[in-house]
Amino acid sequence: MNTHIKKLIYVVVLTASLGLMPAFRLGAQTFTTLYNFSTHNSSFPQTNSDGAFPTAGLTLSGNTLYGTAAEGGSSGNGTVFGINTDGSGFTNLHTFAGTGDGSSPYAQMVLVGSTLYGTAYYGNGFGGNGTVFGVNINGTDFTPLTTLPSPQGLILSGDTLYGAAGDGGNWSSGRLFTLSTDGSSLATVYAFTAATRDSNNYYINSDGAFPVDPPVLAGDTLYGTAGNGGAWGNGTVFKVNTNGTGFTVLHTFTAVSDPAQHGGTNSDGAIPGAVILLGNTLYGTTQSGGSSSNGTMFAVNTDGSGFTVLHAFSATSGPNSTNSDGANPAPGLTLSGSTLYGTALNGGSYSNGTVFAVNTDGSDFTVLHSFTARSGPNSTNSDGSYPYGGLIFSDNTLYGTAEMGGSGGSGTVYSLTLPPVTVLRLTITLSGTNVILTWPANAAGLALQSTPSLVPPVGWTGVPSNPIVVNGLNIVTNPMSGDQQFYQLIQPVIGN
Repeated sequence: MNTHIKKLIYVVVLTASLGLMPAFRLGAQTFTTLYNFSTHNSSFPQTNSDGAFPTAGLTLSGNTLYGTAAEGGSSGNGTVFGINTDGSGFTNLHTFAGTGDGSSPYAQMVLVGSTLYGTAYYGNGFGGNGTVFGVNINGTDFTPLTTLPSPQGLILSGDTLYGAAGDGGNWSSGRLFTLSTDGSSLATVYAFTAATRDSNNYYINSDGAFPVDPPVLAGDTLYGTAGNGGAWGNGTVFKVNTNGTGFTVLHTFTAVSDPAQHGGTNSDGAIPGAVILLGNTLYGTTQSGGSSSNGTMFAVNTDGSGFTVLHAFSATSGPNSTNSDGANPAPGLTLSGSTLYGTALNGGSYSNGTVFAVNTDGSDFTVLHSFTARSGPNSTNSDGSYPYGGLIFSDNTLYGTAEMGGSGGSGTVYSLTLPPVTVLRLTITLSGTNVILTWPANAAGLALQSTPSLVPPVGWTGVPSNPIVVNGLNIVTNPMSGDQQFYQLIQPVIGN
């Protein structure tokens, strides 16, 4: 018995040191529509006072969010705006005229000092080369820095911008480019090779084609995705040095089951979006493919090994194409701790998209919000729909844009405040031949589990005893069995 007690005491210390009592989010999250873009003109160009169809994610500085609307404004060519995190103080910082400044700003901006840098996909109206621009956060000194075909998202390192353009390059398959923040020194980092169309109009090549999402920079290496190209035309994940050398395909997405319809299922996904980096692992999404053809979340190591599908979005059904988790995830994920946050463009309870969370190991996928049904001639609702822009995370709150819906039918800016994080301590003490486990009673709904070993694969099982509440603590008395036992609390799933 003495040996057993010594081992059990050792387990208590080991359990604490391994952090098996994690932080929990207790309670419900709060969704808030911060801003509704006004109703746009139904005829072309689609004009209004403030902008329409915000497809890009937001940029945060202090208590102000900055973003773009792809259309709307007085010329119908889009706007740059600012808004406080509480929804007040909406300001139109720039209205694109489509006459030298560009039009259709689809991508998230980056901020350095008091200057926002972004891209407009087109030049004059809806044609011609797009622009890379800079504008002060107060709306002054808007400056087109350069023009190039189909520029999209940017990242910033020092006074150097790196970006992706979905067209151009030596073979018109797109390129990665670099540009100084003063507009000088535009250069191609890497031009994707010529792509040929197969019998199903897939663009096939060795390295990828038409990159539109910004790469991520680690040291002197850029990591990114091309949404098309590769051996099956479904895109690639790649890395390349900032000087253009060492281009390597890390993963080529496989063929889908119905290529003639540009859809169907496969094992890994198709049409990848932007990746984020944690340690030596890249995390990203694909808009289609996977086991139900509605896209995937994936992880892959920076050396190309260990490709893993973390979540395959489920099939939709019914006249409104609804499901439980969402469909067609938007490019880009947001990371906080070991939790990934993202959005799905479609699916969910009303087929208007979802906001979701999932652990970096793919466990505990949770829908945080399903965007509500739209109705009426302008397809309006209370919260928005088609959340293409992804999310940013600050002070326990997610901020994002929805491209459509809202009270004006032109999209929304929204926030989703998560429950506060509470660190719970699971206390383990001995009482004769029993183990007494206690934790705060306000942590309702948590499940207590145990396992005799932490050697993978770990088999956690539920502890059958129901807790009693004494002096604000949940108390479970469990008989000792075996030589050692580990315990953990499992966080409940946060519903819609």
